[in-house]
Amino acid sequence: MAKSRMLQFVSVDQAYPEKRPADVRRSDFLEIYGGYIAEKATEQASRCSQCGVPFCSVHCPLHNNIPDWLKLTAEGRLEEAYEISSATSSMPEICGRICPQDRLCEGNCVIEKGFNSVTIGSVEKFITDTAWENGWVKPLRPLADRSSQSVAIIGAGPAGLSAAEQLRLKGYEVHVYDRHDRPGGLLIYGIPGFKLEKQVVERRTKRLAEGGIIFHTSFEVGRDATLAELREKHDAVLIATGVYRARDLKAPGSGLAGIVPALEYLTASNRLSLGDTVPEYENGTLNAAGKNVVVIGGGDTAMDCVRTAVRQGAKSVKCLYRRDRENMPGSMREVKNAEEEGVEFVWLSAPEAFHGKDAVEAVQVIRMRLGAPDATGRRLPEPEPESSFLLEADLVIKALGFEPEELPVLFHAPELSVTRWGTVRVDHQTQMTNLDGVFAAGDIVRGASLVVWAIRDGRDAARAIHDYLAARVAAKAA
Repeated sequence: MAKSRMLQFVSVDQAYPEKRPADVRRSDFLEIYGGYIAEKATEQASRCSQCGVPFCSVHCPLHNNIPDWLKLTAEGRLEEAYEISSATSSMPEICGRICPQDRLCEGNCVIEKGFNSVTIGSVEKFITDTAWENGWVKPLRPLADRSSQSVAIIGAGPAGLSAAEQLRLKGYEVHVYDRHDRPGGLLIYGIPGFKLEKQVVERRTKRLAEGGIIFHTSFEVGRDATLAELREKHDAVLIATGVYRARDLKAPGSGLAGIVPALEYLTASNRLSLGDTVPEYENGTLNAAGKNVVVIGGGDTAMDCVRTAVRQGAKSVKCLYRRDRENMPGSMREVKNAEEEGVEFVWLSAPEAFHGKDAVEAVQVIRMRLGAPDATGRRLPEPEPESSFLLEADLVIKALGFEPEELPVLFHAPELSVTRWGTVRVDHQTQMTNLDGVFAAGDIVRGASLVVWAIRDGRDAARAIHDYLAARVAAKAA
């Protein structure tokens, strides 16, 4: 504590005089969820005709046939464009809104790089929104009747919903079990409404329910039924829980009131927007209004937190990240959005301690530098000696990433094999776990990742489950 008394409260500009963020103008880029008119979609889609190398499709996890639906959009054939777009993606209007296109399809556009590439995501969103408005999104109708076999899906997030749709189309009876009171997972409770409107997700899940998928909400596996009981009840089980356990921060004072996990903060905000009563928001615990907010982390969740805090009327919002801008894992589009909304990024910085009497009042920050590369080739951050300073903070949000929960314990299934990281171990050819008929997909297998990868994994798992169930029917017939 003797050291901390000598520290001074300083502004970011004082602590980092050489790293003041440049002014960013709104005209520099188009926000993915902003308004998009037909003329703009046609103009952007037409630019794709200049390209003969479809790197965009190669770098899309779903391998969407992007050049073809852009060509159809440019020709005004939007219904056909939607049909091609939806053939490979279970949620094109959702991916169009929240995919980090600057790291995937748009980032590999050969027309132009950066924010001047073809705005693939915005066109994808426009196509599917137009399809919903015009009734081109057809009801979910099974192509066969395999209802004598049922599949349980644990988790109503993007991987689970994607698998559920594909399995229902195959004609299976599909039951989705989720601990929350609404289906959607992080699409509903984790991603802010200003990026992904909740009615867009609800529209998708309503279509699935109307198509015969049975949702069991507020259902916790381990509390309401064990994994073994679900296996007994269904012909196959898919674990698609995602990863929800927040990585913790170990530093002096980290237990003070006012230091909260990112998902708790975002869930409270999203519940409020859905019309729920949220006591933790009403009493100020998860409300940034009028506060000096510090968010710790550099991924997309951190960006969701800083931008939510701005919208809640925070007095100031700062984001601490231990590496520099070039090494930040979050989307650069999100960073630019946040900067123009008034968020201050404190690059090359890390929390050293937290100060306050009954609740947090300040974050003790130490400057970092990038040292020698690790085994992956990424330079490791290391502290700058004697560089500590204090930043005022009434609310600190920890956005340090997520890890798997202990599913063998949670599901009362000690026999379920997991990796040393806690992810579910699968045969990557079949996506089956060590338990016969139990499959896994999404973040619970690959670790915290992107929604588009979860959708891809869910579709792949559905194919694997269909093959497994079809083989069982064939074996019985023989």
